[in-house]
Amino acid sequence: MTRILLALGASPLALLAFAAHAEEAADTQSATDTILVVGQTTKAISIEPRGLSVSLGDEQFAGINAQNVEDLMKYAPDFFVRKRYAGDSNGVPGFRGTHSTQSARTLVMVDGFTVSNFLGNSFGYAPKWGVVGPGEVEQFDVVYGPYSARHAGNSMGGIVSITTRSPDRTEAFVTVQGLAQPYDQFATHDTYWGYSAEAGFGARQKDGPWSIRLSGRHFRNDGQPMSFYGGTPPAGTTGAVIDPGQAIPNAPGLPTFPILAAQSPAAITQDQAKLRIGYDGEGGATGELLLAYWHNLDSQTAPDCYLRDGAGNIACPAGAKWSRTLRDELLAGLRLAAPLSGAVGVQASVSTYQILRSDGFTSNSWAAGASDGAGLLARQGPTYWWTGELTLTADLAGAQLAAGGSANLYATDAANHTTSHWRSDEGAAFSSRTFGKTRDLAAWAELRVPLDPVTLTLGARFEDWRAFDGGITRFGTGALAGRRVTGRYASRHAAGFQPKASVTWTIDPDSELQLSLAKATRFPTVGELFQGSLNGDGSFNPDSFDPNLKPERSTDANLLLAHRFGGIKLTGSAFWQRVKDTIFSFTGFNANGVTTASFKNIDVTRQYGFELIAEARGMLVPGLDIDANLAWIDSITVRNHAAPAAEGVQFPRIPRWRLNGNLRYRVARPVLVSIGMRYASRPNTDLLGTQRGDTFGYASELFALDAKVNWEVTGQLRVSAGVDNLTNDRAWVYHPYPQRSFLLEAGWKL
Repeated sequence: MTRILLALGASPLALLAFAAHAEEAADTQSATDTILVVGQTTKAISIEPRGLSVSLGDEQFAGINAQNVEDLMKYAPDFFVRKRYAGDSNGVPGFRGTHSTQSARTLVMVDGFTVSNFLGNSFGYAPKWGVVGPGEVEQFDVVYGPYSARHAGNSMGGIVSITTRSPDRTEAFVTVQGLAQPYDQFATHDTYWGYSAEAGFGARQKDGPWSIRLSGRHFRNDGQPMSFYGGTPPAGTTGAVIDPGQAIPNAPGLPTFPILAAQSPAAITQDQAKLRIGYDGEGGATGELLLAYWHNLDSQTAPDCYLRDGAGNIACPAGAKWSRTLRDELLAGLRLAAPLSGAVGVQASVSTYQILRSDGFTSNSWAAGASDGAGLLARQGPTYWWTGELTLTADLAGAQLAAGGSANLYATDAANHTTSHWRSDEGAAFSSRTFGKTRDLAAWAELRVPLDPVTLTLGARFEDWRAFDGGITRFGTGALAGRRVTGRYASRHAAGFQPKASVTWTIDPDSELQLSLAKATRFPTVGELFQGSLNGDGSFNPDSFDPNLKPERSTDANLLLAHRFGGIKLTGSAFWQRVKDTIFSFTGFNANGVTTASFKNIDVTRQYGFELIAEARGMLVPGLDIDANLAWIDSITVRNHAAPAAEGVQFPRIPRWRLNGNLRYRVARPVLVSIGMRYASRPNTDLLGTQRGDTFGYASELFALDAKVNWEVTGQLRVSAGVDNLTNDRAWVYHPYPQRSFLLEAGWKL
């Protein structure tokens, strides 16, 4: 309760008390912004604003310490990214009542091209944020819920659209950063350092249609340990740490167990390069080619071992393994658009994301890691996805009709090997292989009819999904010992019809009301479907997976009311979602009555909630801007035959309360000071609601105050200094969130 009161007290929502003063303030809203879009940008929102829609630009970015591109959204309403440290490649975004591992419920695009990793549905399948640097972003657009027929059922949670800068003249920029995080947890006491350098160049033909932009970023950072190893310390050793909040797993109430070591800090090195070529013809024809390359090295070769034997030597648990993961990835996309006549236009796009290399090397134990002993190699390839879209638009006597089709293909092939020396693939011996594909074909249409003062939008989407070429290979046993055996999954097929409707009523020039309704279908991913194991004779173990996994099907509603009081804009939102056959990984009974831990369908889940969003410009004193939002969420399991004890329980990792805010004050023309706040109440950690705590292994309460000072030294040079988690609050999402972190930044632009 104390932290809730502190959050409310520190929150910029206190601005509501000054509404009377705001009536006299000047209206600084961008002319391109519609009243139902939260936030100001210099350009119109890049995606259809159905339901709650947020658009963020330079005004908001100036008040944020952005170590990585996903940080630019961290104060958005009822939204979060599961970012554990700077450079974390497992940053899953979540909307409202979406669990932080339900990655397949969010559609993320960069310049209109899909970077969502729908090869699976967990923290390991986060969007590919790394293809974009924070310095090249022009706009972040976020739409909550699946209310537009233009987008696939994976928008069940919401949509994130990142727009990078397109040059309108010859321009260039350089940004350098320095990072530091003093860290103190259990017996780990260290300071982790990082830095980045980002640069870009752009040019546009003075009397021609062509433009080009080149950009790149080098990023290096050490993140804090993500896990801690516990157990009974060997006789004669000292140094184990007792955490009073850490209970023995699955045995609540028993004595706590000692913590023996911390996982190695993640030494992250990332390199990103991008080429964007644009064409803007005089006749309205446009085109864009985008190529983006991303390299990521995650090296964890320094576990922090707490134990010492009688002679003072390190004694580390075998579970504190060493690892190195290398990935090379490529995004390529092409989009063309042209008018077919005065009232009809066409747009087509195609893109692919190729995982060129993904090698994960892991030692078998701590001792094997230190001595370059035996280990495992997990290698992917070929792994990729393709997406294509075609859209036709037409103006019909004041109404707007849009229709189109889309297709995607996701494919994965991953093999595991044993190695005699874990750092290398030399002499690697095959162990197992999994592979599979999914494809989705869709057709959709939307009709927008203005009936002043009401605008009606009706739409529908049909998707045809298929899973195929799935299988698993490993060595057999018994009569098949020494031979590779392969089990092939049966092909799967399903379809979904998804109607949409939205009505907007312009009550007066300062007030609008919108009701949006939708149905959405989210089909299983490769990783959710093809996850079984084989018996010794090569047949599938029927208790290891669900061969009949059903698609998720949601029914959604969102009611939105926005009103402007001079310099203050208030937006209220009420949302409701019911999902049939929610796909979630949990421990429960399968169809054979056997308890397993795997992806299963939860019969029904339901969420509803309320959001209040306030934006103030020039409130009370010139130069003071505030964005703040408050959300209350009730998200429960309604029916679950596989785990009946979960029924009626708040869904895991979904807090009852979320509160975000950012205050920006221009002290003088060149100096901007900002204060940010993020708060989330403590959620349940597990599906049954029996695990709640504020330490490693739990999802905890979060309270973070952030601060930044930005100084525009000249028109071209700026410097800034910032602190995230100013009060050094310790929060957990099973793994630890960062403690107090510092950022220094300098930027130059032409």
